[in-house]
This record gives sequence, structure tokens and C-alpha cells, in this order.
Amino acid sequence: MNENFSLLRETIRRNGIPDFKHYFVGIGSLKELATRDDRVCVLNILGNESRAVTPVSHSYSGGNIVCGVQPGRSGAVLKTELNDIPVFNTVVEALEAGCRFNVAVVYVPPSGVKDAVIEAVRVNSALTKVIILTEKVSLNDARIIRQYCQLRGVDVFGGNCLGVADAHQHVRIGGALGGSHPAESLVPGSVAIYSNSGNFTTTIAVYLLTAGWGTTVSMSSGKDIYIHYAAPEFTYAFHNDDRSRAAVMYIEPGGYYERDLVFHKPVVACVVGRWKDRLTKACGHAGAIAGSGDNAAAKERWFMEKLGVDGIFTADNPVCSAKGAVVTNIADVPAAMTAVMALTGQEPDFEPIGDLSMKCWFADDSGLALPPELNVEPVPAIEPYREQITAVNRQIGVIPPRETMKDASGASMMDPETQITRLHGFSILDLATHTYEDNIVLALVREWPDAVGQALVNVVLNAYVCQHGSPALAAAQAARDAGNSPNTSLCAALSLTGPNLTEPARQATEILIERFRNSGLIDPSDPRFEVEELVAATDPELCQALVAPSPDPKAEAILAGVSARGAGDSAFLRYLLAFCERHQLHPTADGLVAAVCCQIAWRPLIHKRLSITTVANLPWHLRIASILVGASVRPERQAADSFGGIPIEELIRDWSFTETAFLAVLGHRPDAEERFAFTVLLGLTASNGPGTISAQGAKGAVSADGPEVPGRVQVNKGYIGFLTHTGYAHGGNGFEAMQFLMERFGDRDLADPSDPNHGLDLVRIAAEYAQEYKAYKKRAKAAGNLSYTMIPCINHPVFKGEDVNLDPREVYVRELFKSRGSYNIFHEFYHELVHALASYGVSANVYCVNIDAVIAVILLKILWVPYVRGEVDAGFLESGAFTTFLFGRLIGEAAEIEDHVTRGRNMDTRTPASRCRFVS
Repeated sequence: MNENFSLLRETIRRNGIPDFKHYFVGIGSLKELATRDDRVCVLNILGNESRAVTPVSHSYSGGNIVCGVQPGRSGAVLKTELNDIPVFNTVVEALEAGCRFNVAVVYVPPSGVKDAVIEAVRVNSALTKVIILTEKVSLNDARIIRQYCQLRGVDVFGGNCLGVADAHQHVRIGGALGGSHPAESLVPGSVAIYSNSGNFTTTIAVYLLTAGWGTTVSMSSGKDIYIHYAAPEFTYAFHNDDRSRAAVMYIEPGGYYERDLVFHKPVVACVVGRWKDRLTKACGHAGAIAGSGDNAAAKERWFMEKLGVDGIFTADNPVCSAKGAVVTNIADVPAAMTAVMALTGQEPDFEPIGDLSMKCWFADDSGLALPPELNVEPVPAIEPYREQITAVNRQIGVIPPRETMKDASGASMMDPETQITRLHGFSILDLATHTYEDNIVLALVREWPDAVGQALVNVVLNAYVCQHGSPALAAAQAARDAGNSPNTSLCAALSLTGPNLTEPARQATEILIERFRNSGLIDPSDPRFEVEELVAATDPELCQALVAPSPDPKAEAILAGVSARGAGDSAFLRYLLAFCERHQLHPTADGLVAAVCCQIAWRPLIHKRLSITTVANLPWHLRIASILVGASVRPERQAADSFGGIPIEELIRDWSFTETAFLAVLGHRPDAEERFAFTVLLGLTASNGPGTISAQGAKGAVSADGPEVPGRVQVNKGYIGFLTHTGYAHGGNGFEAMQFLMERFGDRDLADPSDPNHGLDLVRIAAEYAQEYKAYKKRAKAAGNLSYTMIPCINHPVFKGEDVNLDPREVYVRELFKSRGSYNIFHEFYHELVHALASYGVSANVYCVNIDAVIAVILLKILWVPYVRGEVDAGFLESGAFTTFLFGRLIGEAAEIEDHVTRGRNMDTRTPASRCRFVS
């Protein structure tokens, strides 16, 4: 028996109940049941139930869970809204890592509960509470747990419980009391709840609200055969809690826990389960089978005697006393509580919240023609929900809460094991098989466009790519002439792409959203959607940003492109053109751009996946994408009617934006194989997650504008932030890898790197270099130079430790190209090289070829022939690699910018002062 237990026995003595004989260790009052000071470790934290429940408890309680245990998963984390909860193999490992906790929550399967509890108590002397959620722990194990924990001063709750919660302290420990939004049902008040049923614990709390009663503590006792912290322990702590004026006790058959209770405060006892007398085996809770004299009828009598009543309280027979009442239906609990408390002269805690009548506040037939008996009509909700529902029904788009987004994102995430990034839930490996224009749309609206949307986006992006005579092109070229890197040159161009450039298109987008708000439009590509009524109901004065009295050449070019691509089914375009025809007007280019933006964004907008702010920003984003590509091309390659030697009308009519971006970097239209390789390259470089330097630059620029003030964020500045935080090292030192490969193959008479019959002995070339590098490495170490030059694009700190190491991203791409019959000598050489390095003792194992090598080998394969012909030099390769990376990374940064505009808090990427340091 430890020192803590002696102190706790003294606590019992001071509380005036020295002869308290039931299982009691340390909780003298319900105030101590679940506190803000409690710190929690969850055993089996990554189990199916815990993964759903634990993050909610953690967030509701202000971050009270310090760690979790899951054998074999050390180093993993459980994501929550507040922070990532670290996971360890064992409790000992968690303690050694510095985690300190006094509560263990147990989700371990029944056969392992005893060992898990004993181990946690044995190694952690600070443990004071154990909460067991597991159902059907064996009786023998439960007894051992009780004996072991009581001797060490540890209170045990459960098994088969949903934990405990304190509404006053805003804490929930254990299971799902209060569901996924505990604050809605756990409202501070004066009634304590004790329940043998986990789910009914929350239901009772909600029912009490309808009579104006809030709660102090909600406790799910569990109902395994053995209840550790049972009715006597609860009653003792209830009497010592000055916040709790009354209690509700939900009691099921089985056990004698309630027989000897004595109450000094009012209690409403809900005794259920008479039907279980007819059962021959356990149903539901393991303790539900009653023995001799402990069935539901017996327990009703116990409570009626204790509370001084001679019947069951119902609406028709409201029998009660100042001591309490007995009910058999939880629907009678609120009225019984009010009646009992009235006899003691006590009023409810607050005005009633809701009522118990059946009601339907929402109804959605999803467009189905339902028969009258199934067509449920909603009733008006009570306040404040009525006003909220009205506002929600009128609202288009999502309005997520503002939150701190430093090193966080609602757009991207990276798997720490595979290093594969996901953008809006899609792997970059999937992005690698989609076109550049598709991925730009995905980044901004969270889904890829349909065929109509894809065609329209290609028209708009190509319509604005030529920057001939623009200040943006002049600024970019001036920056290049001054010796600046590609990212800095493009910063100069984007600094001239301010809000005024696209404000008319943004206004036009908002007008179209308002026109179609209540139109019932679901699929904007459906040619059957009628626009005539909308056209007739539109006031021309409200559409000035959409139309003009005379034709606009840019608009005419866009319409020609739409017609050539057969993309006229868009409801927004049909509406705009019908409106112009009705009033003898002409669409503006900005109006057409707005129609395209609404086309690609409408479905996620009405499904509340996007905010209206994001949709209004789409014209700005698309213009920036066009300018980024256009300004990367020197002025001499652009003219008033052509870009890169291609007529602009042809680009608008026939080219994909992927092909236009290829033209900008590499100077010609790609063939099918080059287009596929370039598409893969852009998709792979789209994002490395929210913590990447480039992403932090974009997010920081947005945050510094104050995203919480609508309209103040300047989107182009977010892209400038991304560009300023990007350098030559990005893209995995792509140029360094190309330079390395050029040195290996520059004098080997390689005509075509895509020809598998190249006649070169890659094994010998790799072996020669491995021996050369081994000798160099030895000389460097002998000279004390431990920072010798590494071979670019091999090895990765995450993918190591095996005899043969693989980067799953690179493996995927290699197999992808192989399945198309595509060969790349540079890619194959890298694989021969890593094996040669291991064979000649340069490395202890076979390094992985990492994903950055893929970027290098794809570009070099495309540029190899013009390079060996002398048509391009090393400087062109370096600039091309860097610029291509910027094109690809624009995809991910577009997503980060809009995610941050929508949900990021002001200045939320700033480093806390406590973490800033001086280095001398």
C-alpha cells in the first residue's frame, strides 16, 4: 500500500465518513471525477473506436490527452484538431519519452485488459484513475484489477463504460459521452447523472435540457458483471459535490450495488428492464441478467422505499416526494426532476432548451419524386436553430471556422512513412496522370473538371497566356536581364498582377452566383437545364460586369474557342449568351471568364465544399497561372497575335494548357510521349505538404494580409510568397542531377535516351563511377573534409535501413512508364548506380533512387537531343528545370493559398517569441 493511499484514507476520515466500506480510493467529490488537471494516456489508441472518439474528447477537453499506446505503432500519431497525439509501443516507452499522465483510458480487447491495466499502474506511480471501455472483461480479471488498483490508490471505472464527463470543467475522459459535439448536450447545471447505459447517459442529459436542467457530472458506470466504481461510490462523491443539487440514476437489472444506498439529496431513479426477466442468457450488457432478488422489480422497490414514494412517476400519475421519484421511462425524467425539485423550493437551472416532441427540421428528397406519405415536410425549428437553419439554407458555399494553420493545411497532407503527398485527398501519384489544367482546377475547387469544364479552362488559360506588350512581361524580362533567377523574375511579373486586373471578372462571378443561387441547378453541364426564366428575371442594371454594348475582341476569341471545342453546354454560358441576345448586348471577356469559373466550381460550391470567396477569387488564380507561364517566355518569342511562334487563336482553339506550358519551357509542341512525361513531371512536383518552405511562404503572405477580413487578401502576394521561398535546391536539385548525368553520358555518343537498344553498357558505366566515387570519398575523409559532395537524387532519410531501399513514389513512376513501353536510359542508369555503390562497398546497402531523380531524368530525356546538338546550353537546362518545378508547384500553392484564405487565422504562421533564438 503506497503513501498516496494512506493520504486518501485520511481524506475519507476528514470528510466525516471513516466507516465508508465500499470500493473507494481517492475521489471524495464528483468535482474530482474529471478535471482540467487530469492528463490522459489511451491504451489501444489507434483502434477503430478510439480513432473516432479520442480526437473529439481531446479537442473538447482543451488537449488533455498526452499520448497513446499501440504495440508495433511507435512513432505514429493520431490526428486531432488541436495537435497530433504521439503513439508509443508501451507505457514505459511513453514515460521514457517524457509523457506524464495520471489517467489511463483502456480500449484493449477483453483478454488483454487485465495485463494492460496492471502494467500501466505498475510502471506509472502517478496513475490515479483507470477507465475501462472494453466490454465483457472476465469476472476473474475484473476482480484482480480491482484488488491490484485499490492497493495502489487507483480508482477504476467500467468496464464496458463510456467514461466520465464534467460539464462545468468542460472535460470528457474515456468514451463518447455527448457524441461528436459534447458541448451541445453537456451543458453546465446542477444535476449529476449516473447511468448503467453509456448511450443513455447522453440521452438523459439532452432530455434534462428540455426542462431547463443542466448537468455537473455525467458518469457511465458500465454494466459488465463487475462494476468497479458503482452506485455507492457515486453516491458518496455526489453528496460531497456542492454543485450537484440532485442526481439522476439510470439502473438496470443485476447486482446489489443500489440496495443499501442512503440519499441526502433528491434523486430521480430510472429503473428499467422488467422484460429481461424472461431472458435465459445475457442480452446487451453482460450484467443485465439478474440473479435472485436483483431484477428490475426488486430495484424499483428498493428505490421507492429510499425515496418515500408508493408508485412509479408518469405524466398521468406524477407521484414523487422531496427525496425523489422512480420512473421506468427516460422520457419521464425531466418532468420528474422538475416536480421533485419544486417540492424542495428549487427552480430549474435555465429556461428549457427544446422539447421532446417528434420533429423534422431538415428534409431533402435529393430531387426524387416521392409519394405524399414519404414526402416529409419539415417544421420550423426552435430558436436559435431556426435562424441558423434559414441562414444555412440560403447559404451557398462553406464558411469554415478560423484556426491556426502553421504547419497545417486543409488542402494537403504528407504520409510520414511513404512521403506521398495528398492534395484534397488525391495522391500526387494520381495527379501525375492528370493534365496540368485539370490539376490547377483540382487545387482550387477540390475536384477535377468534367469534359466541359476542362475545355473551358483550356480556353481561358490559353486566352491570357500571351503577355506581349504587357507590364508584367517587361518586368520579368528586366529582372532576368539583371541576372535574377526564374522565381525572382516571375515575382516581378506577379507583383503587377494586382486585384484591379481581375476585379471586373470577380464581380461578374459574384453576380452569376447570386443569379443561380436559388435556381436549383445541380449539374452545370446538363444541356436540359432551362435558363429562360433566369434570363427573363434578370435586371440588366445588375449585369454591367457581364455585358457590353459592343463586341470585345478577347471575348470573341474566347467564344470561338468554346465553339471549336464543343463546350457550349455550360448553363452559365448559355445564360449569359441568352441574356445578351435578349437585350442586344455582347458578353465581356470578364463575363465569360466568370461563367467558366462558375462552371468548374458550382458542384463543390452547392455541396458546401468551397467558400464564395474562393469562387470569386478563381479569375485571379487563372490569370496568375497564365501570366506565370507567359512571363517565363522572353519577349522576342511573343507577338500581338502569337506565343512561342504559335498563333494565339490556335492555342485557344486547339491546345491544352499542358502543351502551352511545355512550349513555354522547351520551345515546341510536345508529341504524345513528351506530353505524358511532362504531365507526370508537373503532377509529381505539385506539393510536398503544408510544412514545405514554399507552402509556408504562400501561407505566410496570405496570413500577413489578415485573411479574417474579407477582400483584403491579395492573391498574387500569396504566389509571390511561394516564389520568394523557392530556390534552385527545390525540385530535388534537378539541375545538379541533370549535370551529373551529362557528365556520365556527355562523351558516350548517346543518340536517343529513349531507345533501349542504345548500345551502352550501363552496368560498366555505373561500376566505373562507383569505384571513382569510392576513391574520391576516401581522399576527402583523409583530408578531413566530411562535407564531401554527395551524388544527387539517391538515398532518402525516410527510405533506408533495408538491404534494398525503395522510394514508393519513384517505383510507381518507373512502373507507370514501363507499362507504356517507355524507356529512359538515365532512369535505368540510376538503378544500376545504386546497386554498384553497394557492390563496391561505397554504401552498406542499396540506396533508393528518390523521386527527385525522376524529375531530372524526365527533363533530361526531353532536352538531350537539342543539348547534344548544341541548340541549348547548360544554362537553358538549369532554367528549364527550375521553371518546370515552379509550374508544377503552382498547383499545390494555389490550394494552400485558398485554404488559408478560407480558414487561416491572422498572422498564424508567425513563430512564437519563445521559440526565437539568437545564434552567435
